[in-house]
Amino acid sequence: MDARIPTGAEKLIQCLEREGVEHIFGLSGGAAIPLFDALVDSSIKLILVRHEQGAVHMADGYARATGRPGVALVTSGPGATNTVTGLLTAHMDSVPVVVLTGQCVSDMLGKDGFQEADVTGITYPVVKHSYLVRDANGIPRITREAFHIATTGRPGPVLIDLPKDITQGPCTAPFVDEINLPGYTIPGRGEPESISAAADLLSAARRPVLCIGHGTVIADGGKAAVTLAEKLGAPVVATLLGKGAVDENHPLHLGMLGMHGTAYANRAVAECDLLMAVGSRWDDRITGKLDEFCCDAVKIHIDIDPAEFNKMIRPDISIVGDARLVLEDLIPLVEPADTDAWLRRCETWRNKYPLKYARQGGLRTQHVIDRLNALTQGQAVIATDVGQHQMWAAQFCKVSANRHWISSGGAGTMGFGLPAAIGAQFACPNKKVWAIVGDGGFQMTQAELATAAIHDLRIKCLIINNNYLGMVRQWQELFFENRLSGVDLEGNPDFVKLAQAYGIKALRIRRPADIDRILAQAHEYDDGPCVVVAEVAKEDNVFPMIPAGAPMTGMIIEKPKHRLDKPTGST
Repeated sequence: MDARIPTGAEKLIQCLEREGVEHIFGLSGGAAIPLFDALVDSSIKLILVRHEQGAVHMADGYARATGRPGVALVTSGPGATNTVTGLLTAHMDSVPVVVLTGQCVSDMLGKDGFQEADVTGITYPVVKHSYLVRDANGIPRITREAFHIATTGRPGPVLIDLPKDITQGPCTAPFVDEINLPGYTIPGRGEPESISAAADLLSAARRPVLCIGHGTVIADGGKAAVTLAEKLGAPVVATLLGKGAVDENHPLHLGMLGMHGTAYANRAVAECDLLMAVGSRWDDRITGKLDEFCCDAVKIHIDIDPAEFNKMIRPDISIVGDARLVLEDLIPLVEPADTDAWLRRCETWRNKYPLKYARQGGLRTQHVIDRLNALTQGQAVIATDVGQHQMWAAQFCKVSANRHWISSGGAGTMGFGLPAAIGAQFACPNKKVWAIVGDGGFQMTQAELATAAIHDLRIKCLIINNNYLGMVRQWQELFFENRLSGVDLEGNPDFVKLAQAYGIKALRIRRPADIDRILAQAHEYDDGPCVVVAEVAKEDNVFPMIPAGAPMTGMIIEKPKHRLDKPTGST
């Protein structure tokens, strides 16, 4: 008797198994029923979410925590369009995510069928590549290509749109191992001449700084970066997404640079004679006013994506290649320089401009996060949402291991923190995972508490509750004469009771004296998720701060005594 021919859906799931997929984060619907049916007999574990945006953020968090691709599965129409925010987030931050979307039957494409949407068209700007599957026999090839594209070179999200007749119909094509993608090249080692020239410039520098970006995290280039920094005697600064590539407790590490970076990191960058960006795209949050950014410094740019060269900054040398491989090739070519005076100067700035916060006037977010850092000692996976709490976490959480810091950078996506932490906990079941979220962003994806509860995840969620959209309120205070508009979150629920309604353990911090006890209690609780609500001071501001569009020399260390000019850049 002939073996039964698998359906397109069954073949797709088998292809995912061959790719090593362990979890799929998804929400079902009519056009995707064949795919969900095929999962019933699969070794892949389906994680049913409460919103498609949450599914993609979970896949994103899974990918950032492991380096392996995260997978999301949703239905057609609004199910697919609900993934756009997650796709943008992954695309802006170069995260390998594969999103599978159901679609109406092929004959109805373009005819406004029920729950039809031009998903490939809608998502075109926010994916690395996309496919609309027209033939079930193309599924093995497309799946193999999608995972290859998502994870190689500069990683990014890939979308596969699957009409229901394709997933229900037969697929007779064999599995595919070899791929043929003419024109798709993956940079590896850099050009030797450029590396040699960069080594000469590094050796000649007396005030060098290494700027470590997300590309260093992706390439696992932290060890090479430390070796190079130690050989040169060069201080290290990190972008928001570069945190953790180099242990932030290393004596050469000055912390995060940029808009809300440490004052000493920004002073070092402003006064260096050479700045080398490793896997960083010179984001506007780093550079501030472009025509005043490190005007007299030599600039070297290492990136796997040549499209980033000369986009923001015109460096003296650009090196296309994998960050780790380029750094490893640089190390034997550089000569140690006399940077002792420079390092002493940087240490003087560190001592003169430490991160600080008031200990009076109620519960402070900075105090809570600072004590969380002392408790976790840089060993926990930290996922943040977006806003003031994110910047305070970036300042006070010293990350000691690669892929232990998960945060939305380029897109600045509120609602990212909780689902990303859930994805990271699935990826790293034996690690402590903390989500640090604000009361505004948390409410955008709070329904995913159900996902955490159902699976008894050990995730800990710290909600910083100031009853404001705090970062926008800060800008309105500083630049718009404190004319507050659209930032008061009156009507917030009691987050402790909300968590308890999901059957989740919940604790509350109201006083500084309670911080250590309650954080420790949550940290040690491993019988399921735990929510900690910190009722913090309402109107604290994040400092240091470089106003958008201002140069680094315009950095504000503390609350100014006069109104500032309206910024020229985005929040």
